[in-house]
Amino acid sequence: MALWAIAACSIPANAEIGSGGINAPERRNKPYLILISIDGFRWDYQDLFETPALDRLAARGVQAESLQPVFPTLTFPNHYSIVTGLYPAKHGIVANDFPDPDSDDWYMHNRPDIVRQGRWYGGEPIWVAAERNGMVSAAFFWIGTEADIKGIKPTYWHKFDYKVSAKRRVKQVLKWLQMPVETRPHLITLYFEHVDRSTHDSGIGSKKSVREIKRIDRYLGSLMDGIDKLPHSKDVYIILVSDHGQSGYDTDTRVLTLNGFLDLEGISVVEGGSYAFLFFDKEDPDRAIAIRDEINRGWRHGRAWLPGESPEDWHVSADSHFPDVIVQPYLHYGVVSSRDKLHKLNRGAHGWDPGNKEMHGIFIAAGARLPQGKRIDTINSVDIYALMMEILEIPLTTPIDGDPDKLTRFLTARH
Repeated sequence: MALWAIAACSIPANAEIGSGGINAPERRNKPYLILISIDGFRWDYQDLFETPALDRLAARGVQAESLQPVFPTLTFPNHYSIVTGLYPAKHGIVANDFPDPDSDDWYMHNRPDIVRQGRWYGGEPIWVAAERNGMVSAAFFWIGTEADIKGIKPTYWHKFDYKVSAKRRVKQVLKWLQMPVETRPHLITLYFEHVDRSTHDSGIGSKKSVREIKRIDRYLGSLMDGIDKLPHSKDVYIILVSDHGQSGYDTDTRVLTLNGFLDLEGISVVEGGSYAFLFFDKEDPDRAIAIRDEINRGWRHGRAWLPGESPEDWHVSADSHFPDVIVQPYLHYGVVSSRDKLHKLNRGAHGWDPGNKEMHGIFIAAGARLPQGKRIDTINSVDIYALMMEILEIPLTTPIDGDPDKLTRFLTARH
């Protein structure tokens, strides 16, 4: 069975046209970019554990102090912000699971039939921009790559399956980079969930978590070795990110149990232990205010917010798909809808306020036009998109929330 699927040839009549699997002649001499995510890789893991491949990549390029995620600090919103340059209020993926306010449908991250519907995804993800500009793209997993967004998918893509080994993923990326110049992908996404999954199960610094960190680092090294052997290696760029960091709960954490003092009838609760999002079946502003006030009246370890009043740096919009009430514990504290949801408090977790450094991830970028061994201050997830567009030499024609000069200023002119 092939490791990848080719995007369907039939597209909606009003859809934009992708590359058709062939690089436009004027695009064939452009650089190649591999966007890699190590889910849940905290900003300081590189210092805490042995990661020779990450160290090697950082020595070759630009590394940020940390990568501040968008709110909420969850996998789906952040991965999609990285590839669009937009905050969730703009691109629409406001959580891993959330309802469509205009229908009875729900976006659910573990429902393949749902995540493959392009209607949920706003903005112009980097692979759509590449394909629309005549560049072949490929994805070994990334949120949104299984969907027709503006009628476009990556030329090569894979249905998410955690059973596919990291080794197999790396091997396929190298195969893509060895394809003939006419069909060789100029943009490739590569995703590893292993560190996040192991840390959720076992906690930060556990033997299982550290083992996965070292294992993924080895595969990154194998990928870099393979790239170095390519005749066009000087044209290959790598951007390595993580969607968020990780933390844990205090051993004496007092968990707020919502149904102990609130009537949750007519409310759908999306929760992860480190957050709870309350979606009302019917719009009821007065009830939302009453619930916010009831939670805040006695809770000392967090706060409930209405979307329109939440902290400015969360970039939450009252008219977006965000929940009617956001319940956000302080770092290391928890909230659940009921006691039978206490299993949501994993040993390792994320979902707390992105202003907490423990929620920050990593950013490293390396390639011919970037300086080597450069260290910069913390950047935001939405700042990366403009850099990717500039590396691929694609004009930035869609609005973004990120700072277009934040990272592109480090690029030298192409010779």
